[in-house]
Amino acid sequence: MAELESPGVMPKLIAFLSSLLERVAESNDQSRRVTTQSQSVSVFHGLSRPTITIQSYLERIFKYANCSPSCFVVAYVYLDRFTQRQPSLPINSFNVHRLLITSVMVSAKFLDDLYYNNAYYAKVGGISTKEMNLLELDFLFGLGFDLNVKPNTFHAYFSYLQKEMTLVQPLSLVAVPPRSVITFNDEEASHQKQQQQLAV
Repeated sequence: MAELESPGVMPKLIAFLSSLLERVAESNDQSRRVTTQSQSVSVFHGLSRPTITIQSYLERIFKYANCSPSCFVVAYVYLDRFTQRQPSLPINSFNVHRLLITSVMVSAKFLDDLYYNNAYYAKVGGISTKEMNLLELDFLFGLGFDLNVKPNTFHAYFSYLQKEMTLVQPLSLVAVPPRSVITFNDEEASHQKQQQQLAV
């Protein structure tokens, strides 16, 4: 996708994705404290919250993984699919970093012709190779091995991210209220497109 190759787009995409994931993790952390809703502990959960911010972690992955920019959009699709299929494992501050490194690695392996091995991604992510292998396996089963992302689904997710990136202004200038998270699946994407056409 040509827009992703433009200079300046990836830093904005990484900043927005990290902001979105941070809001989701904080929201799920709060709801976990307030309600008695059960959240399973999985291989993705760390014993403590990582000290590295989500944005710094995504920037690190972007810098060292050398995967195509499309991998980050597809990783976002995978995270959405994973949370839809595994509702007892919501994204929170204890699992978001491991879910991120795993989703980017799996998307790079699926999309890119050349990609690094699990040991390299483990070093980038700050975990052991054995743990990276286990995370990949659990993530694939959690997705039901549903890795294919149709073009209309990719465009729906990228369009949403692009729209949100244009709405978000630098935080130093304007305080941006949190926006609701919109997720799509193939049927929702086509339904939303039809609604947009009807609205025009």
